[in-house]
Amino acid sequence: MTVITNVAQKEKNGAALSSVIAAVGLTSMKLVIGILTGSLGILAEAAYSGLDLVAALVTFFAVKLSGKPADKEHTYGHGKIENLSALFETILLLVTCVWIIYESIDRLFFNPKKVEATFWAFLVMIISIAVDFTRSRILIRTAKKYNSQALEADALHFSTDIYSSSVVILGLALVKIGDIFPSISWLGHADAIAALGVAAIVIVISLQLGKRTIMALLDSAPAGVDEQIIKIVEELPGVIDCHHVRLRYSGAHLFADVHVLLAGNQSLDEVHVITDSIEAKVKHAMPDIDIVVHPEPVDDPPELTEKYHAIQQTVEAIPGVMNCHEINLGYSEDGLAIVVHVDLDGSQSLQTAHSMTEVIEKKILEIQPTAHVTVHPEPV
Repeated sequence: MTVITNVAQKEKNGAALSSVIAAVGLTSMKLVIGILTGSLGILAEAAYSGLDLVAALVTFFAVKLSGKPADKEHTYGHGKIENLSALFETILLLVTCVWIIYESIDRLFFNPKKVEATFWAFLVMIISIAVDFTRSRILIRTAKKYNSQALEADALHFSTDIYSSSVVILGLALVKIGDIFPSISWLGHADAIAALGVAAIVIVISLQLGKRTIMALLDSAPAGVDEQIIKIVEELPGVIDCHHVRLRYSGAHLFADVHVLLAGNQSLDEVHVITDSIEAKVKHAMPDIDIVVHPEPVDDPPELTEKYHAIQQTVEAIPGVMNCHEINLGYSEDGLAIVVHVDLDGSQSLQTAHSMTEVIEKKILEIQPTAHVTVHPEPV
């Protein structure tokens, strides 16, 4: 596991460092060409790339620090540093947009400036697109591989650069057309309008990124993962019910607390074997998860015996149910949990079988309205 972690950290560090190097080159190139041509679109891109450099540096150090192992002060590790890095990058993007919008409005309505749409202006933007495309692909591939939000934020950032650079090229092209045809010289404003287009793109992407980052910092559970874990756990032999699943991310690592109902008459050794199998099965489906399983005993008090027979008789009386077996009842913190296995005709469609399980659940709830009912259909 340590070898795999070291390899992952090395690959993440390499991707982040390549982003820093690319940002240095692009920022310098855009700044020089922007000053020489007077293009606000290119200067906006230079400022944007300058903040790219700052963001890339922050991401680089965040990725390095987030890889530190857990300690007494940070029992869940240092993964949240990646989330903070992504939030910082979002703020930088929005600050850039404010400056771009201010300068664009000033040039459009108050202090218009002549823009030189030279060969070098077009060349630097084409090079920028090529570099941004390459590094964004490297970053997103590494981010997905290791579930790194910091690298994903960097990749998203540079993906927007591609679109914004394309908008600037369009603006420069329109300026050039205006120079060639004086009758449509008003196209000279296209550069400032292109800068506004850059700002609009960046704002939209920044707000999306900011929302996801804040949700991660607030420990919002990833959608659908709890249902996936419950499905995996309840399919294992010996597990009566899986409930109260709690999830939180710390950087790339997902932490989970899972409560399961097990037969109370088992020994601790038997329960330990079941919890080990639960951890192994979930980790097989989600390799980066750190899971803790809380086993809870299911007792069989006398009043449950009456409910057992009532449920069995009711379910077997439903047309289409061939047999009702393995009825498990027990109390948890959520109330009475009822798990029922039924034999159905295996030749019927999945939709028909699903409708049958809904009918069975309704019948059981008529006997025990507050119960948590799970029906497992089995084909015959």
